[in-house]
Amino acid sequence: MARFTAALKRLLPWAGQNADGAIALLLAVVIGVLGVMPDTVVPDETQDQLVNAATLVIMALVATALLRDRVRQAPVEETITSGALAELPVRLARLEEIETLVHGTRRALDSLQLVRVLGSRQEIAQCHAEARKDTTRWSFKGGTGTYLRAVTLPECVAAARRDKRHLTVRVEVIDPTDTDVCETYAHYRRSLADAPDATGETWTADRVRKESYATVLAAFWHRQRYGLLDIGVGLSSTMTTFRWDLSATRLIMTVEDPNKAMTALAGTFYYENCDTELRLSFEQARRVPLEMYKKVPLSDEPTLEEVQELFERVGLPLPKTYNGKDVVDVARKALRAVDPYGEPAARFTRPNVST
Repeated sequence: MARFTAALKRLLPWAGQNADGAIALLLAVVIGVLGVMPDTVVPDETQDQLVNAATLVIMALVATALLRDRVRQAPVEETITSGALAELPVRLARLEEIETLVHGTRRALDSLQLVRVLGSRQEIAQCHAEARKDTTRWSFKGGTGTYLRAVTLPECVAAARRDKRHLTVRVEVIDPTDTDVCETYAHYRRSLADAPDATGETWTADRVRKESYATVLAAFWHRQRYGLLDIGVGLSSTMTTFRWDLSATRLIMTVEDPNKAMTALAGTFYYENCDTELRLSFEQARRVPLEMYKKVPLSDEPTLEEVQELFERVGLPLPKTYNGKDVVDVARKALRAVDPYGEPAARFTRPNVST
């Protein structure tokens, strides 16, 4: 009895809140029971009358329940419509403002920062990609310009050609005809690592010479194929342990450690002073007469004779000890250079267009 009383107490509040549903359920059960009873107990006419009446009552209860639910839901819908949904555009606008503010703050902090240190190959590669994006100028000063030939120059020229815009490039590398500086640079690179680098080669004076020759050859090859390229090459009789890459938007200074570099944005004190340093250094370097590019035409796949004639005409004759294999090696380094940071550069697709 106690259990029944407890169950009834729990049931009564529920029945009070759902009286219409409870009554409809009870009527449905009663009518269902009457419907299965034999005719001797409840005549057919009585059953029909009861079923019809109960059906109307149940439909009325259902309609009442629907109306009650609508009345209950109206305030909630009004709250949602006039509240959260109405404020949604305002909140989205505020979110966009916050995102813009964060982006602007980050740019402001980067601008105020003199130099930022890059600590991985991926970060350095990403920084180079950002520097190349839409740039109209590029200045390089370093050893032999391997990365410049493998990635920077082909991609900058391809982007400029795609946008049909002018591109100015200034390159300063080691003078390949200066035996002392070539040997000094090779000794420095070997002292850091005796094993072959990412290109698969070790550093010797002959390799330094070929790499610098290759940079000169690459400059002529690209100049002949893109008329809006203004490129200059200077040859230095001194070596540097740094490599400067400067675009219209940022400066990147790399060293022999492929996981260490520094960068500064355009407009900062460090960027502006390095820009001045690169300009003055280039002016003091021995100039390669790139203006002769029309007089020494190069094929898409330069021949031995074309390469040798080019260097003869511009005052940089190849060593007499070079054979055909050496000349081919210079041409390969010029147009199929391997990324020294460890990822082989994709073969540069040569466009079928002339200047």
